[in-house]
Amino acid sequence: MITIRKALISDVDSVAELFDAYRVFYQKQSDVIAAQDFLIQRFQNQESEIFVAQAANKILVGFVQLYPLFSSTRMKRLWLLNDLFVSPDYRGKGISLQLIDKAKELARETNACGLMLETAKTNMIGNNLYPHAGFELDSDHNFYSWDI
Repeated sequence: MITIRKALISDVDSVAELFDAYRVFYQKQSDVIAAQDFLIQRFQNQESEIFVAQAANKILVGFVQLYPLFSSTRMKRLWLLNDLFVSPDYRGKGISLQLIDKAKELARETNACGLMLETAKTNMIGNNLYPHAGFELDSDHNFYSWDI
């Protein structure tokens, strides 16, 4: 039995472990302390919404983190589904879909115009999951980035 709920500041240590594993998946250096600090700042500044998947044994096994954006053309809030991760031992059980459903619920509750996300072309799991969850690949727009 998995419960999806809003993360609490008291969950930071457990979420930081998941967040660190998520970052390592994207070839970033492991740094659990920095992950904790980053998440604490998001909580304290109310800069993101984090939902967790909690197993019956109370262990956190996944999370989704969303950041608020705005769509000028639609004149509404838009949520960026930036991070989604489920522990390898719990994959294939529909937990990612449950976390995405919770993100969709947040979008509805905040009267947002939708969710957006990006993932690496090499993320085969995500690239199979997101269309299954109702997301459509946007082939009409180019996305650019600029890094410092």
